Amino acid sequence: MLRTRSGLPRHCGWNVDRHGKRRVCFRKAGFSTYLTGVPWSEDFMRQYATALEGVKAQANNIGAARTIAGSFDALCVSYYRSPEFRGLKDSTQTTRRNIIERFRKEHGTKPTSRLGRAHIKDIIGAKANTPEAANNLLKVLRVVLNHAVEIGMIASNPAIGVKRYRSHGDGIHTWSEAEVSQFEAAHPIGTKARLALELLLGTGQRRSDVVRMGWQHVRGDEIAVRQQKTDEPLLIPMDQSLVQALAAAPRTNLTFLVTERGAPFTVAGFGNWFRDRCNEAGLPQCSAHGLRKLSATRMANAGCSTDQIKAVTGHKSLSEVMRYTRAADQARLARQAMNMVRADREQKLSSHQTRLDKMGTK
Repeated sequence: MLRTRSGLPRHCGWNVDRHGKRRVCFRKAGFSTYLTGVPWSEDFMRQYATALEGVKAQANNIGAARTIAGSFDALCVSYYRSPEFRGLKDSTQTTRRNIIERFRKEHGTKPTSRLGRAHIKDIIGAKANTPEAANNLLKVLRVVLNHAVEIGMIASNPAIGVKRYRSHGDGIHTWSEAEVSQFEAAHPIGTKARLALELLLGTGQRRSDVVRMGWQHVRGDEIAVRQQKTDEPLLIPMDQSLVQALAAAPRTNLTFLVTERGAPFTVAGFGNWFRDRCNEAGLPQCSAHGLRKLSATRMANAGCSTDQIKAVTGHKSLSEVMRYTRAADQARLARQAMNMVRADREQKLSSHQTRLDKMGTK
């Protein structure tokens, strides 16, 4: 294999990234990426071969045809093949890819170097009617353009400093206890819809975890979960409602929940199916994820600590848990505060009356 003057394989050269670290950069036909490890080592050469394959592809499974060097299309091809993107969970990759591909349809052929902060502000501003979508796009652009900086396509990230929209809502609707009762009345024990509700609410897990649960995960009165999004292993005690629902469930399938054809649900398919069951119960505002929020809210109302809630939901940080429990914590803490004020006033009034009584006996 041909060596360059730098002692590296063809199309490779030494480059200093924005952190001042000396790295090997592969560049050919508008495609560029960093290669890690010791040059000419087995792992390094595998990365080199992958980079060459990326250059040869005129069309690939991400919908990109031959790209123009320096274009946003070329940046996306490089980003999709980067360790940062490939290290993401499949579900996260899919979500991020969908956002990127929508942006590429309009801006893919444009040169990345000419994308300035003013352009990004205008692009985000045009989505004022859908602020959450605008914020998601801005978040992804920051990541992708940071990759552009890493590979030397641009000098600085123009998305940094662009303000996101302030969120005015609480996101996905959290079920109320009355709504749970209404769903239970429409879908009694023994129905697949009721089993789905009890699994979601009784474990506090995401729909991506619930669709994979089966009898093989039951350990006595607990259910074992390895979260699909975080890879976090959990062992969760089952409440009586979930135990009753499982007692009426068949043991003939690999997963508790299956489609009409007897196959496990996909995550999206389950979400759509469960929303239909909510509609049947007269609850169009409700969804599967809203039950995860109610599960966390119940724990907050019961006075559970943040660590206790995280032990069930699998959240990593305090801020993530607070998104679900803020309202519950406020109501509980406010009641505690007012009870303390009431007790303090009653004690002071009692002490004052005692002093008056003593004065009257002198």
